[in-house]
Amino acid sequence: MPAALPHPLAVVAMGGHAFMQKGERGTIQDHEHNADRMAELLVSLIERNYRLVITHGNGPQVGSLLTQQELAGDEVPPMPLDVLVAMTEGSLGYILQQALLNRLRKTKHPPRVVTTVTQVVVDGDDPAFNEPTKPIGPFLSRETAQRKAGQLGWEIREDPGRGWRRVVPSPRPLEILQHEMIRDAAREGHIVIAGGGGGIPVLEEPDGRYTGVEGVVDKDLTSSVLATRIEASLLLILTAVPNVYQGFGTEDQRPLGAVTLEEMERLMEEGHFPAGSMGPKVEAVIRFLKAGGGRALITDADSLPRAIEGRAGTHVVGRI
Repeated sequence: MPAALPHPLAVVAMGGHAFMQKGERGTIQDHEHNADRMAELLVSLIERNYRLVITHGNGPQVGSLLTQQELAGDEVPPMPLDVLVAMTEGSLGYILQQALLNRLRKTKHPPRVVTTVTQVVVDGDDPAFNEPTKPIGPFLSRETAQRKAGQLGWEIREDPGRGWRRVVPSPRPLEILQHEMIRDAAREGHIVIAGGGGGIPVLEEPDGRYTGVEGVVDKDLTSSVLATRIEASLLLILTAVPNVYQGFGTEDQRPLGAVTLEEMERLMEEGHFPAGSMGPKVEAVIRFLKAGGGRALITDADSLPRAIEGRAGTHVVGRI
């Protein structure tokens, strides 16, 4: 492990729904309001001396772009999914960057924030390309989803009780091309927004060229790789619930507070964390800690101020 830095470096991963809450239409005003709330919480981490790298999801937003592509397809040439991911990296990064700059103006800290369009190397032979599982876009009725699947060649899947959605390949992240730049900027005191939507998936060709590929990389797994590469001391994953739960949704469910890496691995093997919800977050934490990371925290935004003080959330520490 590297020597402890005077300002600990944290990677904070938040979902695309951090910009758009349940029941909202996803207007720019919705996005700006929610980004301002997130910026307030993130600045509280800076007040505690953290250097920050922030990642975010893009599910609702890239879904909206896909809808726009469908509606305007006869007038404007459609763009592939990797380009749409890049577009959301720029738009959501801009919204959050501006919210952070406006918040930082009111503090003693210099307003230094940068958004990085981030490329993530994936394997062209990843099984995910043959088995799409990552949901994007809005929930649809069965009839609408099946019609779009027939017209547009979508793969669709039902989320029981919520509706049907398009699913796309979600290859595993192998490397972050810009990780050195992200690390250096963060260590210099810049807040860095990177890996938006899990980053843009790219393949490395035999001749060394990079080419974009259609898919969506899981942002928590990207955050884990990034946290490892930049030698972060903390991986903080913000989600919809205040804790990770053992036996979630059962009569015996219980929130996890402070747990060891070994215990988290055991619970993962026992199937307590479904692949479609908490599973990738727990896997991201396990991978980060096994690669030498110091500690990880999973909680929701409202609990963050207490969680960073150890009074809420699920805290996981690596092997001693």
